[in-house]
Amino acid sequence: MLQLRKSQDRGYADHGWLKSFHSFSFAGYHDPKFMGWGNLRVINEDRVAPGMGFGKHGHRNMEIISYVLSGELAHQDSMGNVKGIPPGDVQRMSAGTGVTHSEFNHAKDQTTHFLQIWIEPNVLEIDPGYEQLTIPEIDKRGKLRLVASPEGKNGAVKIHADAKMYAGLFDDTESAKLSLDPKRKAYVHLIRGNLTVNGQPLTGGDALLIENETELNISNGKEAEVLFFDLSH
Repeated sequence: MLQLRKSQDRGYADHGWLKSFHSFSFAGYHDPKFMGWGNLRVINEDRVAPGMGFGKHGHRNMEIISYVLSGELAHQDSMGNVKGIPPGDVQRMSAGTGVTHSEFNHAKDQTTHFLQIWIEPNVLEIDPGYEQLTIPEIDKRGKLRLVASPEGKNGAVKIHADAKMYAGLFDDTESAKLSLDPKRKAYVHLIRGNLTVNGQPLTGGDALLIENETELNISNGKEAEVLFFDLSH
């Protein structure tokens, strides 16, 4: 089963300094048909104006991944981490028993564009944790590169969740195939460009909700950057 979710059908909030698309119900956007998919709970595509950001706020029992597309995200948290997250980096924060953090765009003349992703954990009340890795572009070129997994091996951040997240860049004849467990759910989020997934054409911002399928087929990329999630029910 393939369900197409067009970019323009997502929730949208314009706060002036923040423009945000919500793939699933979040804050003031509520759609009972899109409360999440499997254990994937949030994908927010955020654009933060220069000098602005999210002040100190708290999270608990959630795996939170930041994927920066342009600009740079300045992160500070109650664990003592003070980090800059540039494009190409994947940041994971395990909220566990509770953590507070802030995220700002300190650039004077550049919007920071990033994805904030929440995945429900399979263990609760763990000690909060932080991890940040650089994923070279060449590692994502023409293939799906594992960037987050429960094992956290082979250059992926470790998440405390029954899920895996892949990232890929596709152009022209580049293609990829991945076996799927039909008993699990899967989700494709096309960040930018154009791509065909299992015969379904996608444009930037589109998503494909997948279940009861045995294979993922990616082809016909045009300046495409894509995320793929292997998820529990």
